Amino acid sequence: MRQWWSVYAALPANVWVLFATLALVMTSIPLMVLVSGLIGLQLAPKPSLATLPLALAVTGTAFSTLPAAWLMHRLGRRGGGYVGLLLSFLGALAGALACQIYSFTWLLVAAVLLGASGAFYQQFRFAALEAVSAAQAGPAVSVIMFSGVVAAFLGPELGVLGRGWPGSAEYTGSFVLLGVLVVVAALVFSRLQAVTVATSQTHEPARALGVLLRQPIFLQALAAAAIGYGVMSFLMTSTPISMHDMHGHSVDDAKWVIQSHLLAMFVPSLFAGALLKWLGVQRLMLLGSVLYALVLVLGFLGVSLMHYWGALVLLGIGWNFLFLSGTSLLPNAYRPSEKFKVQAANDFVIFAVQAIASLSAGWVLYRFGWHLQILLCLLPVLVLLLVSAKAASVCQEE
Repeated sequence: MRQWWSVYAALPANVWVLFATLALVMTSIPLMVLVSGLIGLQLAPKPSLATLPLALAVTGTAFSTLPAAWLMHRLGRRGGGYVGLLLSFLGALAGALACQIYSFTWLLVAAVLLGASGAFYQQFRFAALEAVSAAQAGPAVSVIMFSGVVAAFLGPELGVLGRGWPGSAEYTGSFVLLGVLVVVAALVFSRLQAVTVATSQTHEPARALGVLLRQPIFLQALAAAAIGYGVMSFLMTSTPISMHDMHGHSVDDAKWVIQSHLLAMFVPSLFAGALLKWLGVQRLMLLGSVLYALVLVLGFLGVSLMHYWGALVLLGIGWNFLFLSGTSLLPNAYRPSEKFKVQAANDFVIFAVQAIASLSAGWVLYRFGWHLQILLCLLPVLVLLLVSAKAASVCQEE
């Protein structure tokens, strides 16, 4: 036990600063997952648009990935991080205003701002890797991903705690509390120290982006992360509305399911590194794909509380394994001189897929129902199973 903890205790302070910052600011994601759809039902001109705020949050992340990478390169990790924090604070204010004056438009503005801030926070995992040696890369990424556990708990709690503040409209206090956490996060982030990243000694020229993106290893990494994110977002976005509005479950039940899902996304980070070392990247990717197949089976079997809970927990664990697999494979697809453009392109595709999934989730749910939405995930999951099974078989032969 002492040896296990010593690996994390040896990590530099910057990793823990990034962990604490992310644990606070990423509460906006579970808060939006729980609250935006329920508010959207009250404010949207028609029910099918209830999930539009969450979809726009994801869209904001997708379209901000390239500017975020460019600003991080120009301003440094500290400067770029403060831009993300400012966007989060403005998003929290816009969300509070939307609830207070019953404005769907301002809710959409809040969603875009909070989503855009997420693109900057995605860069934090690269900032953590720059602060550690190659041997510490795995534990550093695990710590950064584990910050989601804190966020998964705090986000829905903000939604419930701020739901009925005296003298304010429903959920206004939730976004006010989010703004307070962003200010605290900015104070924590101010402790981040500048890191000088060693340049490559090989002086290898950077290849054209088209060449890099056609590599099989890049496509495999992208499939794990993009399909993993897309299916997860497609189902998670609709879950609170499907539970509460269509199948009679309470808001507290929906909160519990979403919290459980988000915990399942990040808690496995405690052991996923060891599992990755034991199974290998390709087999871990295959395991995540199998879990996604089980999600579809369980989700199709029924709409009881435990059906939702079991499906969303498996969805979270599967996402963790797929994202970790994709992240671990990605560095094999570029040289040091190529990392910024490959990382930016990778994140852009991932969050573009997630945005499309989120934008279509509400329409599909209200037009066809929960069970058909589950069935629509069958094709991408089958593709993921085939890609991961082939990669695992090739790995075994080698």
